[in-house]
Amino acid sequence: MSVQIEVQIQKIMPLLCKECNGRRFPIMFPEQRDALWLCEKCKNFVDIKDEFVREWTKEEIEENQQKLENFQKDVTTEKTPEIKRRSGVN
Repeated sequence: MSVQIEVQIQKIMPLLCKECNGRRFPIMFPEQRDALWLCEKCKNFVDIKDEFVREWTKEEIEENQQKLENFQKDVTTEKTPEIKRRSGVN
């Protein structure tokens, strides 16, 4: 007796841009309740079906840059102290 299971893939992630073959990154938009995929080289968004949705606006670019700067300021650049081993321990 053999059992066959049929599986259909519902969503495929559009990881590569069709225009420049660059990597796309998912960005979540809560008001749309879905993620759009951004190509930073072409500056456009596509949906999960790999269909063009809209361009990346200047306001979004500036907001993204500000978030990156704030993140870099919050991350410490100090070196962590070296852990010294106790002498005489095997």
